[in-house]
Amino acid sequence: MDNKQIWDNALVEIELSVSKANFSTWFKDTYIIKNEDGVVQLAVPNPFVKTWLQDKYHKFIFKSLRNLAENVRSLEYIVAKEDTKKSDADKKSKNNTSSPAEELPLTDLYINKEDNLNPRYTFDAFVVGPFNELAHAAAQAIVKKPGMVYNPLFIHGNTGHGKTHLIQSIGNTIKKNNPDKKVFYVSSERFVIDLVNSIQSNKVNNFKESYRKYDVLIMDDIQFIANKEKSQEELFHLFNTLYDNNKQIIFSSDKHPNFIPNLEDRLKSRFAAGMIVDIPPPDNESRQAILKTKLKQNDISLPQDIIDFIAVNIEGSVRELEGIVNNIVCQTNLKNRELNFNEIKNLTKDNEKPKKATSIKDVIKIIADFYNIEEGSIYEKTRRKEIVKPRQLAMYILREECSVSYPLIGQKLGGRDHTTVIHSCEKIKREMKSDHLLAQEINQIKSMIV
Repeated sequence: MDNKQIWDNALVEIELSVSKANFSTWFKDTYIIKNEDGVVQLAVPNPFVKTWLQDKYHKFIFKSLRNLAENVRSLEYIVAKEDTKKSDADKKSKNNTSSPAEELPLTDLYINKEDNLNPRYTFDAFVVGPFNELAHAAAQAIVKKPGMVYNPLFIHGNTGHGKTHLIQSIGNTIKKNNPDKKVFYVSSERFVIDLVNSIQSNKVNNFKESYRKYDVLIMDDIQFIANKEKSQEELFHLFNTLYDNNKQIIFSSDKHPNFIPNLEDRLKSRFAAGMIVDIPPPDNESRQAILKTKLKQNDISLPQDIIDFIAVNIEGSVRELEGIVNNIVCQTNLKNRELNFNEIKNLTKDNEKPKKATSIKDVIKIIADFYNIEEGSIYEKTRRKEIVKPRQLAMYILREECSVSYPLIGQKLGGRDHTTVIHSCEKIKREMKSDHLLAQEINQIKSMIV
């Protein structure tokens, strides 16, 4: 396929996954200028679109291109002049010539081909708050003594909480401080593909050697390796080889390893040998700090009451907050003035989370599935330990997350008195303070409730 066919096919996939308004706004007048040596240069009409695409849709665009052309290794955004025609760009691509402006690489987006690290991910650009300070502290400790402390490091949390930023910051800093160390970042999906390709080409030994040469191995989204027995077996042996030689190993996942289905116990035990740390959603204080930092980076300031409003109403991920800031920056530059409160409110309304309207039955089913017990057993009047805990958690979540009254919870869960429900909720609150694993289980269940 030529560049036009690749991008046209990518746009088909993108259009199916975004709203009509977003597609029209952000993907209009985009096209591939150049595709050479795995580096794709994508033309965008102005700096605002460039900023929005790189921060909001970069991973999605990159994945769409990779699905169409496996040789794609990195993606750059080039602001093209309005009078530049696609035909001219295609001609330049074929002749391997382009204007000096088009040839300039976007160093802040360029992914190093040798280690897969993105230079944009640094500790300086990472906002630390109460929600992620433990993970950040562990990362800093590893940078000082790679392979000697917190090995392996396993960071988990929902998408958009900053896991990839943090683990790549570790890699970039170690590489900077220790130029002789071989650092490599890879997704578990890429690891699986590499293994499959090596098996098909009868080069498994080459695969083993290529991964065992690294001093620091960073594997993202480890949950995708579940259900893949051969990949888990190879990862197990690779882990042992690196660990025995004091090589630093870092993993990330969307959930605690104990809650990754069909993950082998021997891998779970290896992960638990180091440090497992959660990055939960940012608290209000951290959301404010993130907003202020990102706005400052774009030379924009907002009154504290607007910062408060955004932080209170946007309770999602760090990525969502960055998206809001990008939107504010774009509109501010377009209007060439500060936005007022109503304009900010209109920009954020689509990101506000609706209140959870999950039914009691749905919550019970989620909890029963999570603990692998019969749904009906939670309603029964039994004191079996394996049932009591899920039932108490159900009461707590129905009260705290869904705002169901104590009497109604008691009525629906086997006709219990409301005082029993209050007792159960208070018990869970107390235990969460000292039982870190319980708190993680509750966060995981909460994330399943929509």
